Order: sequence, then structure tokens, then C-alpha cells
Amino acid sequence: MIKTAIILGVTGQDGSHLAELLLEKKYKVIGVKRRSSTNTLCRLDKVVVNPDFSIVEGDVIDPSSINYLVNSYQPDELFNLSAQSHVHTSFQQPAYTFQVNTVGVLNILEAVRNYSPQTKVYQASTSELWGSNYTIAQDGSSNKYQDEDTHFAPNSPYAIAKLASHHLVRLYRDAYNLFACSGILHNHCGPRRGEEFVTRKITKWIGQFKYWKDNHPDAYFIFDKNDIYIKGRTQTNVSLEFPKLRLGNIDAVRDWSHAKDMVRGMWMMLQQEKPKDYVLCSGIGHSVREFLDISFSYIGIKDWSEYVVIDPCLYRPCEVEFLQGKYNLAKKELGWEPEISFKELVKEMVDYDIKISTIVVDKKIV
Repeated sequence: MIKTAIILGVTGQDGSHLAELLLEKKYKVIGVKRRSSTNTLCRLDKVVVNPDFSIVEGDVIDPSSINYLVNSYQPDELFNLSAQSHVHTSFQQPAYTFQVNTVGVLNILEAVRNYSPQTKVYQASTSELWGSNYTIAQDGSSNKYQDEDTHFAPNSPYAIAKLASHHLVRLYRDAYNLFACSGILHNHCGPRRGEEFVTRKITKWIGQFKYWKDNHPDAYFIFDKNDIYIKGRTQTNVSLEFPKLRLGNIDAVRDWSHAKDMVRGMWMMLQQEKPKDYVLCSGIGHSVREFLDISFSYIGIKDWSEYVVIDPCLYRPCEVEFLQGKYNLAKKELGWEPEISFKELVKEMVDYDIKISTIVVDKKIV
């Protein structure tokens, strides 16, 4: 029997990978996207030509559109990957963040309860739910981590909105016997990651810088720690400059996995007999500084300090310094483990951005 799945947020990184996975498993997939006057399907090149894939318009903050979709398609599975997903933006747009990340989830759960109660629902939760909280291992090692038993202490409007929706999923599961579960996913990325997120911001900059530098092989560079540009001059006396990479807290630790590993875990959660929330992660924490080390090393730069500017404006109003998960429960009950290593992930992202980078227009030094 062919299953039908709705993916809300199909145009994003996770949505595009999930669509590919489900089509490989012979699902009929309905991808939902918001109305836009510009093309938002760039991540879906591999699936838009598949006859079992359809794109429809909808918006989680409009209950009538969600009711219509759920009632019309009666999906076997529904994956909610739609969100205002940028933490820094949530401080600037808290009301909108709550509308999408909390009220939107309520609209989905109500639609399923009223029109298709047999539908299995996956909700994308986040490691940001824990904020600055973590569990300390009791084996004498002083290791710290977050898992399903770690208490939540969110540190942003984004995380608080996601925590409210996390509890809504639990409530509708208990009160109405819906198959509804949340995946508490630690950071995950890949070449399809949005360019405003720190990992992609780094690899995109590296790709563009390498392209610029390779097109000026005879240039020599002048570094000024108080300047926001990498300045250079060619042997033919042409002056050049390239903007430095601007970052915030590079000592923050995150548990990064590949998005492909995460969407495989999402699917596995909905194949269980009973719904349950699971943590998915790599189990290993890395600082942004380490991400910089590996990324720059791929283009032959060991000391990247001259290329980076630390911008206090890019710090969060309330920082989260440490997120590192433990996926023991997912391994035991789902048989899930990450397959792509951190170094493989970083290399893939750097290689991709080097490949797609276009020339940066040189600016003359005045």
C-alpha cells in the first residue's frame, strides 16, 4: 500500500532531504510551501520532476488552509518542519516567531484531531529547548550532555515558542490519543543550510574568498586587525579588498550532524507502534572555532584569525554556550545512529561553496 505524506516546510533544508527520502521509499509526497512571488524551490530540483511529488500552497498560521490540506489528503504521515528557525531573528520578531512556531503547531494538531485522527504527526523540536541546562554524567567523568531526561530551560523567544509546541504535541498525544511525537534535534546542516546560519555563513565566505584569491594569483595581502577588509595589491599595482568574515561567539559549542542523518531519524520515529519523543544528535560537541579550523584548513589556511572579525552585534542577548546530546534512546529503540562524521560534513559544505561561488567584484582601496 502506497503511503501519503505531507511535508510542511518542504522548501527548507530538512524538507528537501526528507522529500527525497520518502520518494525513495515509494511514498506519495505533498510538499507545502507559503505563497511567494519569487522561486523558493531551489532545493527541490531532484524531486519536482517526480510524478509522486506535488507542491501545494499553505501556511501554518492560517488554520483554514491547514484544515483543507489535512481533510483533502488524509495523509498517513505529516511532518511539520515549518518554522521561523533563526534564533537571533526571534529576539527581533518574537510575536511572529510565536505565531509560526506555536500557534502554527496548534493549528496542525487541531486539523489532525478534527479531520484525520489516524494521521501520524512529526513535530520538529530543537536542542535550544535546553538553553543553558545540561545533565552531568554520574560515572565520575564530569561529562555533560542533554538527553530526554534533561530539564528544559529555553534562552530565546524561538526556544520558548518551540517548547510550548513541544508540550502541545505531548498534550494532544495524551488527551486525544493522536500519534504525535517530537524529535529533539541538535544542530544539523549541510550544503542546503540557509546562508544566515553560522556554519553556512563560514563555508560560503570561504568559497567566495578562494574564488577571489584564485583570480588574483599575483596579489599580496595586507592585514590590519582594526580593518574590516583583507587588503591586497597585485604586482601590476592594482589595489584590491575583500570583506572579512564577521562572526559572533566562536566559543559556543554545538553538536552538529548532517541533515540527511536527521531526516532518516524523523521517518523512523513515525514507523514505531507507539509515539515517543527522541533526541537525535552526533553525541560530540564542537565549537564554532573548531568549525573554522577545519573549514579554513581545506583551503590551506592554518591561522584564520587575520581573516575573521568578532562582531559584538552578532552575540545573542542571552547566549547558549553548550549543546551536546546523547542519542542512547534513539539507538536502542529506533536503531538510529548518525552515519556522516563532523569532518565529512564540513568538507562537503566547503567543497559545495567553492564549487558554486561566483566572482566577487573587487573594490579599489581609496
